[in-house]
Amino acid sequence: MKTIIQTNEAPSAIGPYSQAVKINGMLFTSGQIAINPLTNKLEIEDLKHETHLVMKNLNAVLKKANMNFSNVVKTTIFLKDMNDFSLVNEIYASYFEENYPARETVQVAQLPKNVNVEISMIAV
Repeated sequence: MKTIIQTNEAPSAIGPYSQAVKINGMLFTSGQIAINPLTNKLEIEDLKHETHLVMKNLNAVLKKANMNFSNVVKTTIFLKDMNDFSLVNEIYASYFEENYPARETVQVAQLPKNVNVEISMIAV
């Protein structure tokens, strides 16, 4: 049986999808972007702040599912510009203690709402 995960501490879905779905002990998050859940506004002027906000939004979804970053086994990072990899990677790494999840990072032509970074996760 699948459970839809929804929290007001992360941005509401902007389309026909859920923030996350939990099934058989596995959590699949939708990609998160830098929308402030309190104001529902994008915050993409500063890449460092943008990346932290994405990770905070993912943390809120994990928390709602009674999980945290130690439960994450796989992530996908989408970047508008691969030249931003070093900064995003440094911030991303700061949210994990050890035993990092598997990951791929790809540059894409465009992201929703013209953001610079989007991240999705799988956790168990």
